[in-house]
Amino acid sequence: MNYQRTIRYGMASVLTLVAICISGLTVFGQDQAPPKKAAVSRKSGSRDPFRKYEPPTKVSKSMTKLDAPLIQTRIERYRVQKMAAAAAHVAPPKPTTALLLNELQVTGIFRTPRGWAAMVEATPIKLSYVIYPGESFFDGQLVAIEESRLVFRREIVWADGRHEKHVEIKPLRQPTAVEAMTTAKAAPANTPAPETAKPGAPEKQ
Repeated sequence: MNYQRTIRYGMASVLTLVAICISGLTVFGQDQAPPKKAAVSRKSGSRDPFRKYEPPTKVSKSMTKLDAPLIQTRIERYRVQKMAAAAAHVAPPKPTTALLLNELQVTGIFRTPRGWAAMVEATPIKLSYVIYPGESFFDGQLVAIEESRLVFRREIVWADGRHEKHVEIKPLRQPTAVEAMTTAKAAPANTPAPETAKPGAPEKQ
């Protein structure tokens, strides 16, 4: 009988401890739940209800283009780069890197052993250059040469730092009326004049 009572008391004690542990875990879970709800409520209700609603402001893109430096400034920069390349014993940049695309006129297109090439004239300085596909300029690059036009990729820089690239086509410059007349008049002048018999010279049989 004493053993049975001891076993009963022991079982009752174990059940009591289990009940206390379960209740403690339930209370601990209930204590941890409210901060999560509060965090969610903070996220969902971030706007102050007593402040006037203000719509979110959108960052507008700048519509101002950055102007290129003057031709003299670009030429001086090119000279500095050329001197630095010579000091470093590397290939210097080409003079076309100081020119803008709108400063070029296509005066000729022809074939070479390297492929298609073009003759362009830099209007500000009245100098001509032979260029090939891949040639770099101050604000773009030559992409392709066709029979009657050049295809460029032009880069536009905006005031907010954005860079945009557009395709630009430059056709072969057509000769003016004055140039056509000059060429037509020069052609007969270059043709050899027919031989005339000189007095006293023997005639050809």
